[in-house]
Amino acid sequence: MLQTRLIRELTEVAEPARAAGAQAYMRSSMPFLGVAATPLRKVCRRVFAEETFSTAEEWRQAVLSLWREARYREERYAAIELTGAKRFRHWQDLRTLPMYEEMIVTGAWWDYVDAIAIHRIGEYLLRDERSRMSRTMRRWSVDSDLWKRRTSILCQITFKKDTDLDLLYDCIEPSLSSREFFLRKAIGWALRQYAWTDPKEVKRYVRRNASQLSPLSRREALKNIGG
Repeated sequence: MLQTRLIRELTEVAEPARAAGAQAYMRSSMPFLGVAATPLRKVCRRVFAEETFSTAEEWRQAVLSLWREARYREERYAAIELTGAKRFRHWQDLRTLPMYEEMIVTGAWWDYVDAIAIHRIGEYLLRDERSRMSRTMRRWSVDSDLWKRRTSILCQITFKKDTDLDLLYDCIEPSLSSREFFLRKAIGWALRQYAWTDPKEVKRYVRRNASQLSPLSRREALKNIGG
């Protein structure tokens, strides 16, 4: 069974002394085994290389089983790794979106959400689903769930010159007046990353929205370009 083998191999490379500190840092109710990122990825590659799935549905169900039945946080990190395994990349399409939505909403913390937003949702936007995904991100940007909002803001963070500015601003603006730290931080981070591509545009946007941007968002946005 995938989960049984995974937890056995993760336990073999775990450093239990790391576990309590990691749990405290993440403010996690779910305990850690104490597996660092590099050995975790190595275990995942080794275990997943021997897994076969006949259909995309079987693959999605395997991901969700790891996610839903996790006893340790590393098992959920492994579920995210399984979503990115190259062997199953051809199953990455919009039918996978409900799976990611569940993981975002139930994970409800930045370590899970940012990985999915940047490396999975963002990938959809760069492919031929861009029009439909843009509509979805605009819906998420006004959702009552702050993690779906954060996803909509961060999903283009690696795009550089391919950033759809209209989409970015449409996803930022419903959260401009939010007092949620994770939304304010996401706004600043997204703008700061785009500033590497077009600093003048980011300065213009910050000036135009000076009365609404939180000090945190403004500081992050201008961190590398001055204001």
